[in-house]
Amino acid sequence: MKCVEIIDSKKVELTEREKLTPDKDHVLVKVYSCGICGSDIHYWVSGEPKGLVMGHEFAGEVVDPGNREDLKVGDRVTGLPISPCGVCDACKSGNPQYCRETWTKAVGLSLDNPGGYGEYLKCRCDMVRKLPDNIDYDEAAMIELAAVGLHAVDLANIKVGENVLIIGGGIIGLVSAEFAKINGAKNIVLLEANEARGKKSLTYGTVSEYYDVKDENTIPTLMEKFGGFDKVIECCGNSGAVTEAITLCKPGGKVVLVGVSMEPVTIPTVVGVLAEIDLQGAIAYTEKEFDTCIKLVDEHKLYLKKYIDRKVPLEEVQESFEVLTSGVDDVIKVIIKPQEN
Repeated sequence: MKCVEIIDSKKVELTEREKLTPDKDHVLVKVYSCGICGSDIHYWVSGEPKGLVMGHEFAGEVVDPGNREDLKVGDRVTGLPISPCGVCDACKSGNPQYCRETWTKAVGLSLDNPGGYGEYLKCRCDMVRKLPDNIDYDEAAMIELAAVGLHAVDLANIKVGENVLIIGGGIIGLVSAEFAKINGAKNIVLLEANEARGKKSLTYGTVSEYYDVKDENTIPTLMEKFGGFDKVIECCGNSGAVTEAITLCKPGGKVVLVGVSMEPVTIPTVVGVLAEIDLQGAIAYTEKEFDTCIKLVDEHKLYLKKYIDRKVPLEEVQESFEVLTSGVDDVIKVIIKPQEN
C-alpha cells in the first residue's frame, strides 16, 4: 500500500509497504480522509521517529470488521486512535486519555500502528465508531480534533457571560472557540502571530476580536479593555504563549493548556501564584466527548467542513506541511485523500 512516512527533520516521503493483515482485535479500514494535526507538525519538524506513518484523524470504509459483529464490510467509520488498557484507575474513571498505555500503540502515533497517511489502517475494534449518514468522510476525519476542543472547554468550565481568550488560531483554537460560544461565552478573543490566520478567524462567526501577539501594545490593550479573562485556552505550547495566558488571566481565573511543547518552557509562576490562577493541563478527550462530537455534527449543531482549505493526495503531504508552517499562509485545515492521485 502507498503511505507517507517521516524520513528526516521537516521531511516526509511517499513509500510502499505491504498491505495490512486483518486480525480479530482490529477493524481494517480503507482510508478516504485524514487530517494533518498540529501534533503531526511537531513530529515533522523533529524528524522523529523515523519511519512513522502519521495520521490519527481519519475516516474510511470497513475492509474487515475484526470481532465487531455490528459492523460489516463497506460500513463507513471513524475511530478513536488511542489504545487504553481498560483496567487502570484512569480507564475505570472514564478518562482513558491519561492511561499510561493509551499512546503506546495509538493509530498514527506509534511505529507499529501506521495511521491515515496511508491507504489502509487498523483501529482497535472497541474504538471504532460507525458514521451516521449525515456525516461525510472529510467531516468525520475532523471529529477527533473537535473532541480535543470540547475537552478543553469542558475542563475550562466556561459559563454564560464569561470572557474567554484563545491563544493560537489553528484548528484546535478555532474549534475551542466554537464550544466556548455554545457554552455562552460573552466575548471570545483570539491571540495569533500569523496575521492572515488571525483575520481569517473573524470570518467564521465565533471569534469576536483578533489581536496580533507580535504587537507590543496588545497585552496592555487587552488588560485595559477586559481587566483579565475569566478563562484562557492556550493552544500553542511555547513559553511566550503560556506566559501570555497566565498574564492575561484574571485573578482566580483558569488557564487550560492544550498546546504541547517538545522542549521545556519558562513561565512567570509568580504571576500565577499572586493571582491564584488555576493552571489545568488538557490531553485528548474522553470517549464520551468523542461520541458527543459525532452527535453534534450529525445534528448540524457543529459544522466543521468550513475550516477545510485544501484536500490533497499523498503525493502533496510534504508541500502541505510547508504551507502549514510558513507563518504567513492562512490555511487552517488540510485533509489528505489517500485514495486519490
